[in-house]
Amino acid sequence: MRGRLLAVALSVGLAACATTPAPDEETNPDPLEPMNRVVFDFNTAVDRALLEPTARAYRTVLPAFVRDRIRAFMDNLAEPRIFVNDMLQGRGEAAGITFARFVINTTAGLGGLFDQATPANLARQSGDFGQTLYAWGVPDGPYLVLPIFGPSDVRDAIGMGVDGYTTPPSHTLGGEDAGTIQLGMTVVDGIDQRARNIEVVEEIRKSALDVYTHFRSLWRQHRLTQLREARGQRPVPEELVDPESPQQK
Repeated sequence: MRGRLLAVALSVGLAACATTPAPDEETNPDPLEPMNRVVFDFNTAVDRALLEPTARAYRTVLPAFVRDRIRAFMDNLAEPRIFVNDMLQGRGEAAGITFARFVINTTAGLGGLFDQATPANLARQSGDFGQTLYAWGVPDGPYLVLPIFGPSDVRDAIGMGVDGYTTPPSHTLGGEDAGTIQLGMTVVDGIDQRARNIEVVEEIRKSALDVYTHFRSLWRQHRLTQLREARGQRPVPEELVDPESPQQK
């Protein structure tokens, strides 16, 4: 559920504590909230006008089988970046699993179109440069809502830029073609993520008293789990805390 909610937060564009393992509303405030809310509203408008209708059309036109092949291919392209960051974080076991996943899915999975690794008990690992910076002791900085890309913070915004540069095909191709292909793949990835979470986003918008704080809390809780993984720590409890409960006020 945590992964699903994070995908929602990132894909909707509403879409990453160095020493403290509990980035809640008290220990990790939102000093840029007025600006963040403006960006959040902008992202919401873009989503309603463009991203959601496109995602609905994408889901209508393409059958589930084709969409699943696109998702598997995109995920497989990110495995080399995940592997490098797992190594930089000193997570040897995670790096080994990621390497095995990439080999299996690239060969037996026909270039990554089919995920043959997960059924073989090789679960997809987390691994991004924001995590790596965290493992190296870089503080997170203020919470940020980025235009289009959504929830982040200063450290993870830098990490996102590095990840974009080092995720194929941007690092494997040169010239203008690489940038064009990378942009196209980023757009397709975002549309696919949004299409997979249409109903969940809709439900959150209907039920949340304050959608901004709801998404902020969901993102922080999921990100905490990934950051703890970067330091080899045990994950936080499985249950997400309701961001609108009295304890979160």
